[in-house]
Amino acid sequence: MVDKDLLSVQEARSLVRAARQAQAGFAALGQAQVDAVVEAVAKAAAAQAEALATLAVEETGFGKVQDKKTKNILASEKLLAAIRDMKTIGVLCDDKARKLVEIAIPMGVIAGIVPSTNPTSTTIYKSMIALKAGNAIVFTPHPSARKCIGKTVEIIRGALAQCGVCEDLVSVMSVPTIEGSQELMRVADLILATGGPGMVKAAYSSGTPALGVGAGNVPAYIERSADIVDAVTKIFASKTFDNGTVCASEQAIVTEAVIADKVRATFVAQGAYFLEGEKLEKVKRVMERGNGSMNPDIVGRDAQYIARLAGIEIPAGTRLLVSDEPGVGPKYPFSKEKLTALLGFYTVNDWQEACELCHALLKNGGIGHSLSIHSRNEDVIREFGLKKPVSRLLVNTPSTHGAVGLTTSLFPSFTLGCGTVGGSSTSDNVTPLNLMNIRRVAYDLGGSCCAAPAEQAPGHAAAASIDVGAITALILEQLKKIA
Repeated sequence: MVDKDLLSVQEARSLVRAARQAQAGFAALGQAQVDAVVEAVAKAAAAQAEALATLAVEETGFGKVQDKKTKNILASEKLLAAIRDMKTIGVLCDDKARKLVEIAIPMGVIAGIVPSTNPTSTTIYKSMIALKAGNAIVFTPHPSARKCIGKTVEIIRGALAQCGVCEDLVSVMSVPTIEGSQELMRVADLILATGGPGMVKAAYSSGTPALGVGAGNVPAYIERSADIVDAVTKIFASKTFDNGTVCASEQAIVTEAVIADKVRATFVAQGAYFLEGEKLEKVKRVMERGNGSMNPDIVGRDAQYIARLAGIEIPAGTRLLVSDEPGVGPKYPFSKEKLTALLGFYTVNDWQEACELCHALLKNGGIGHSLSIHSRNEDVIREFGLKKPVSRLLVNTPSTHGAVGLTTSLFPSFTLGCGTVGGSSTSDNVTPLNLMNIRRVAYDLGGSCCAAPAEQAPGHAAAASIDVGAITALILEQLKKIA
């Protein structure tokens, strides 16, 4: 008999030991050599983008092959373009005027936690940013995506071998259990956690430094000045992308009464079906498990699949199932995160009321993450930017695409920080710069504050007092220059 938990724990320890040895050698390479390795990994992953996407859909049942291929390309080719000229190895800055040298220091071995919703793209992305910063990474895969994540790591390891560096820079647990994952998090140097709230909380509770990201419950506010057709078109593109599996996808529409009828009609014209009566109740029954959490059977599924699961008839061509939701909170399932083809719909009187409702929706499981706004009123956009507790305010763009950097200037990323308000240690789209320490070598600036004191003769007390004042003024002057 084999104790699977003990086997998983031992595997975690062995993989980290091997990764630590590999990383020690990798850390001796220069920037050009590291960049060549990262480029080789990106090209190898991009070449298999469609095959990996197909494998992910077949194994998990989530999403669409074409959209997962797009995510794999984002995590390889587009990410490579964003980091190609990024300085991450050795001396980052040598400021002669300030007499300050900054040196990049790799963090070591990273524990990579990968979700089942974005398995291959997240694995590519985390491998790329870890290697770019001079680190090794060991993955603990979601059990339902173990094969596609394992295949992704196999492709990356092949690229590493062709570059002449140790394959153990990137590895994956073959026996993932909760106990093994906990051990991996305990013995690694940093945890890079993308997954459900339970896993992220475990990462922060492990005692190991962690970069974890929380859930998204993204409101999409269509303000009265918006181009309604453009807004609805972009929301459809975002919400149906990979069947809503990206945590930045829209979860509820908030619009104003003066345009609500037109917004509703535009949604219907583009393939939304508003649920009512018994059909709504049947869909609600398959949305959640007994404890109120999201039912995994509907995650990453299209509208037709959900309708069949719920036992209802919907029009052919329906792309999204929408419900007018009267409230926000545990009793209102359409007010929660729904990583599938489901949307809540809310009507308010003005932007001030929208502001409050969006805040309530964010507090209901998505605070700190992202908010989408469609508007041509810069004053309203600015108010939302100043007041809403999110790390990304996405303006007139598909929320999914905008948050991960496909349609905006945000960094291409599949780990989207939620800031301290969302229980995360960063609000960034995580980059290689988040995966390094910086050592600062600071030289004396040549001031006289440490000069040997002059011999004090009787009657010189007043002069000594004047000297102290002069020294204080000099220190303040130097500090101003540094600032």
